[in-house]
Amino acid sequence: MEKLTYQLEAFEGPLDLLLYLIRKNKLNICDIPIAEVLDQYMAQINAAKAENMDVASEFLEMATRLVYIKTVYLLPKHEEADQMKAELSGQLLEYEECKRVAALLKEKFQMDYFVRVPEEIEPDYTYRRHHLPEELYNAYVNTLGKKQISQKPSQESFSGIVSHRIVSVASQIVFVLRSLWKKPQMSYRELFVHKNDRSELVATFLAVLELVRGKRIRVDGDHNSAKVTIVKERKRVPWKNKI
Repeated sequence: MEKLTYQLEAFEGPLDLLLYLIRKNKLNICDIPIAEVLDQYMAQINAAKAENMDVASEFLEMATRLVYIKTVYLLPKHEEADQMKAELSGQLLEYEECKRVAALLKEKFQMDYFVRVPEEIEPDYTYRRHHLPEELYNAYVNTLGKKQISQKPSQESFSGIVSHRIVSVASQIVFVLRSLWKKPQMSYRELFVHKNDRSELVATFLAVLELVRGKRIRVDGDHNSAKVTIVKERKRVPWKNKI
């Protein structure tokens, strides 16, 4: 003969029974008095056994859990019991919220309940995920394949980077010295008259600084009145031995 499972009246499970006992006795669900709840819980279990009906295993498992928590509280250190009681409180709060939502859904969704046509919602295509550099690299490898990455990039792929002319500082040092060789003193601004490219302007400025540091030229004045003068080397006079 098939055994019957005792569902303890209208309770769907041990959490449902515990929640009923807590609300009935107006207990704090976040700080459950385990001893008091265990006594009432076991009274329900014993009532089921008195009717010669089998109790569902999940109810017996919860009873064992409550007995274990109560036993650990008898020890000098009961941090484990505090953690287990906090987990039980969290499960009860979650179960209570699920019951509340289920009741709301039961009221709204009936066989004769009419629903409206779903509204058209404009999709949001904003990408909000954040990726590590390693993830981006792996995605790049998987997209192009290892063979394509091992190949050397073509020269055209760097055209946008190296298309600008690069002017060296050394070439502008030669330019400044040649200009001052023809004209030993000239306006500072005159050195930049025909310099339109940014790289050329920067190289010329660095060339002037390098020549000043090497004491090859001298810059006098400031702003628009600044003058650049070439420094002439002094002739060395050989020493004569005294007789």
